[in-house]
Amino acid sequence: MLIVEDILDSGVTLKYLMKNLQSRKPASLHVAAFLVKDIPGKHPAIDPRYVGAHVPDAFVVGYGLDYAERYRNLPYIGILKPEVYS
Repeated sequence: MLIVEDILDSGVTLKYLMKNLQSRKPASLHVAAFLVKDIPGKHPAIDPRYVGAHVPDAFVVGYGLDYAERYRNLPYIGILKPEVYS
């Protein structure tokens, strides 16, 4: 079984989900994360088997990731300025 995640930051919810799924005894259980946020002083609760890219601890948009239904069509990953969402 492969869980595909868009952005992995703390990983707490995903860890809970994996524990629940593991109790059902799948043949295998792995995580693929499109983006993993690098948060200083913190490590995600799970280690994904597959990682697309690492990004800073910021609000990222593009490639389907949006803010208020905007910016999802960007052909790149960008960091949204705080004044846009504050």
